[in-house]
Amino acid sequence: MDTTDFDWKPRFGMEFDSDECAYEFYNSYGRRMGFSIRRDAVAKNKHTGEITSRIFVCCKEGFRPQDKRDVLVIKHRADTRTGCDAKLCIKLDRKKNKFFVNHFVEGHNHPLVMQECSHMLPSQRKLTSSQAIEVDLAEEARLSPKSTYEIMGRQVGGRECLGYTKQDQKNYLRSKRQRKLAYGEAGCVLKYFSDETLKNPSFFHSVQLDNEEQITNIFWADARMIIDYSQFGDVVSFDTTYKINKQNRPFAVFVGLNHHRETIVFGASLMYDETVDSFVWLFQTFLQAMSGKTPKTIFTDQDAAMAKAILQVMPDTYHRLCTWHIMQNALKHMNSVFRGPGGVKNVLSAFMNDIEEEEEFLTTWSQMLDQYNVHDNNWLSSIFDVRAKWAYAYVRRAWSAGMRSTQLSESFNASLKDYLNSGINVANFFMHFERLVNDKRYKELEAEYDLCYKMVSLKIPCKMLSQAREVYTKAIFEEFQEQFVEAIELVITNCVEDDGKLFYTVDTENSSKKRQVIRESDDSLSCSCRMFEIKGVLCSHVIIVLRERMSIKEIPISYILKRWTKQARVESVQDMHGHSIEADPKLQQTCRYRSLCSIFTRISSRASESEKAYNVANEHANNLAKLVENILCLEMEGNIHEKDREPQDLNNEVNCTQDSNLVKAKGLKKKETSKGRRRIKSSLEKALAKRKKLSNRLPHFQASKEVNHF
Repeated sequence: MDTTDFDWKPRFGMEFDSDECAYEFYNSYGRRMGFSIRRDAVAKNKHTGEITSRIFVCCKEGFRPQDKRDVLVIKHRADTRTGCDAKLCIKLDRKKNKFFVNHFVEGHNHPLVMQECSHMLPSQRKLTSSQAIEVDLAEEARLSPKSTYEIMGRQVGGRECLGYTKQDQKNYLRSKRQRKLAYGEAGCVLKYFSDETLKNPSFFHSVQLDNEEQITNIFWADARMIIDYSQFGDVVSFDTTYKINKQNRPFAVFVGLNHHRETIVFGASLMYDETVDSFVWLFQTFLQAMSGKTPKTIFTDQDAAMAKAILQVMPDTYHRLCTWHIMQNALKHMNSVFRGPGGVKNVLSAFMNDIEEEEEFLTTWSQMLDQYNVHDNNWLSSIFDVRAKWAYAYVRRAWSAGMRSTQLSESFNASLKDYLNSGINVANFFMHFERLVNDKRYKELEAEYDLCYKMVSLKIPCKMLSQAREVYTKAIFEEFQEQFVEAIELVITNCVEDDGKLFYTVDTENSSKKRQVIRESDDSLSCSCRMFEIKGVLCSHVIIVLRERMSIKEIPISYILKRWTKQARVESVQDMHGHSIEADPKLQQTCRYRSLCSIFTRISSRASESEKAYNVANEHANNLAKLVENILCLEMEGNIHEKDREPQDLNNEVNCTQDSNLVKAKGLKKKETSKGRRRIKSSLEKALAKRKKLSNRLPHFQASKEVNHF
């Protein structure tokens, strides 16, 4: 036997530091030879539990016993046992405290696997923790298992180098899903909330239970959502039109606009139903999470239960209806009534977009009823009763940040459909919802990058536009620049003084509507178009008065809203307990991780090109790993000692679950669902349908009896 055999082949008297080292050695030998191994008999000290001897055998050792259930199996599993006697026995040497080989059987009674297939042997297949993390990340990114396996195989130089097979990956994912659902859907929800609270104590969640302790409604908001609402929660869009899973459980989301006019999420809810009581609980819980701060304006669809709940919980919030939803309903109810060019849209769009004064609205509405003879139309009467929530003559009086509908919610729901399917379980729903929220947040990072890296060009070089470009975000600056350019075409045709105020009449050749700008005694300005009061951006009419009549070349500070500036996120935000919120408590750790990944990936790529470089990198990596573990162990011991000396934390309520009822939940409350788009039928309707079906079949049944008789 040459010296190389002694390096990898077992022999009598060979020593190992532990039984695990012996297993790894014998498994490596098995890979070279082409057979798989497994652990067999083991002997332990009765008093200490210490292993004294161990036997490793070929995986084909013994025979599979007869199973009584085999007679019921259509396709039997292939038999792999052949009674092979190959084995490796080790025993503990107490003097040296090491294991040594005391028996080795080399021969096999079956053909050995070729070297190209040795990676498929059971003992050679193992999904490491780092590989499991990559598989999890690929699943979260919605890559198929097949694509994931192929990508990871290419990354390490071939599937045979992965250390596991495609089936092992499928088994891992299936086991992970089973573990998530081990305690049912309710258990998954509660575990998710518990894990998120441990990551960040500012994470807010709450559930509502019925009298049977079943979960009905769920609400949650992470730390970033609470921060976003504190800074941009003046206008909220709320919608429940999207339904998830087979129970058609409504998914409700609170969204708004940030300073880049990008969509941001303030909170989300899985609801059992859409009743007044459910909405009241949801809005109260939402305000509790946001420290009681109510929005100035909220947009919803035409839902009566929702409207009642908003009036009850947020009486001072201006409730606006989505004009898009109203127009869609108008097409359903009034399309046959409003005939002519443009139809329904031509008639109603004037009330939604053009008519600015209440008196004009009432007069025009009355004329419309007379023209089409629709005084008794129920649908028109219903929307007239809520005209203050949608007609431009009324909604122009309130702040809206430029929003006019629930389009943000609709867009968010449309994006959510790309991440979810109807058969998704609750556990995966939270994972994919997080992905969508992160995508929306990344758009803000892209906008921030453009803001720092790219300068928006000035159409007209002047001091006011330069100031606006320095102060505003890109989206708001472009809007302001449009107004500034329009101001050049305007003309101040008249100026009247009355009661200490100046009234400027602003006109343009391209517009039939004149605007009036009022200048108060303190030099504050307001325009009849109310653009600044609605959107927070100065209109062209005010700009022309500032420049020509007041000789002001910069935007006054009082007309620069912080929510539209680059500094909108400067101030810190506190949660409901009065503690400063950190969106990512592990931000520094994440940055360190990304930095190290970049360094070690570069080293791995270069060191793999040379055997000598690989050996050096491998040696230093092992030494570095031991050094890192020693440092972490010392730090952990130091933290434990410090905690023993510190007094008890008085703010433990932050780490507690906000809703003590969580531990009592027995499951998610289910409700009867309809298939497809069919309406759920009542028990009476089902009974009548069954009776009708039987009556239709009865004559046929009697005729068949007569035929059989003859």
